[in-house]
Amino acid sequence: MPNPHPSRPPQLPHLPRLPRLPHPPLPDVSSVWLRVFLDVARHGSFTVAARSLGWTQSAVSRQISSLEAALGGGPLFDRLPRGVRLTEAGRVLVPYAEAVAEALHGAGRELTALREVAGGRLRFGAFASADAALVPHALAAFRARHPGVRLSREEGLTPRLLDRLTAGHLDLAVVSTTGRAPLEPYELHHLLDESLYVAVPAGHPLAGAAGPVRLGLLADADWISGSSGVEGTLLEAALRQGFRPRVAHVVGERTAKQGYVAAGLGVTLVPALAAESVRPDIALLPVLDEGAPARAVDAATARGRALTPAAESFLGALREAAARVPHGTPGGTMA
Repeated sequence: MPNPHPSRPPQLPHLPRLPRLPHPPLPDVSSVWLRVFLDVARHGSFTVAARSLGWTQSAVSRQISSLEAALGGGPLFDRLPRGVRLTEAGRVLVPYAEAVAEALHGAGRELTALREVAGGRLRFGAFASADAALVPHALAAFRARHPGVRLSREEGLTPRLLDRLTAGHLDLAVVSTTGRAPLEPYELHHLLDESLYVAVPAGHPLAGAAGPVRLGLLADADWISGSSGVEGTLLEAALRQGFRPRVAHVVGERTAKQGYVAAGLGVTLVPALAAESVRPDIALLPVLDEGAPARAVDAATARGRALTPAAESFLGALREAAARVPHGTPGGTMA
């Protein structure tokens, strides 16, 4: 019967889907058997292979017999009056045995590199203030010790870093525990307790104050902050002292905030970790905040997840850097 629609291909009859053939079961093969097999194939002799392995000839023969039985019972070598020769089955097996041996050697090399922190990777994150001094000092020391480790770094707020840690995208995160994020899923490795400074223009009346100052003295000032809100930020210190600061300028970048302060546009809070890089035309005043919880800086890792050797080593470098960072010696003028 002719096709009534010549522009369309004729319809083929529906063919039943063929059943998928099952994979044959994996043979239960010892890597020792494969090693002995390759040695015998290389030397063409059970005796010479036994000598190179430091075994007896009968031990080598038993290993080959075990391998042949595991692969179905066919011979892998023809036994000759002098030595042995690969059978067709033996020749088929050689490249597979070599691939397994090379894969195991490769795995051994990579695992050794991980243990010795000579390779592998380290994925870490840090909040912005920690990136000002603490993390660079630790990273420089880590790099000098372990140049072969691949590094990836992220910067962000503590809640986001903890989310990335939970999702398995980071091995370690340097965080501040003043955030609102729940901390139960994490192991916190304490690095330091951080003090707080208020930055004022160099000509400000308080610039020459002796000793710590109460933020209440700046209740009427314009404030420069990274967000318009107060809760969950450094400006919570002002709430504890009985006033809500007036955020006149929202400036996210740390050095830009300093520029606003130097221009006389307001004051801002500076954590001690960032004080080392403060410009010289502003003054830093230590904040008197009696009874306030310490701003703890920790290295967070996922609870129940084994640390890689690289992460363990970086944690040690962070602890060393925390002991060296001059928390109380800011780079700008300190009253």
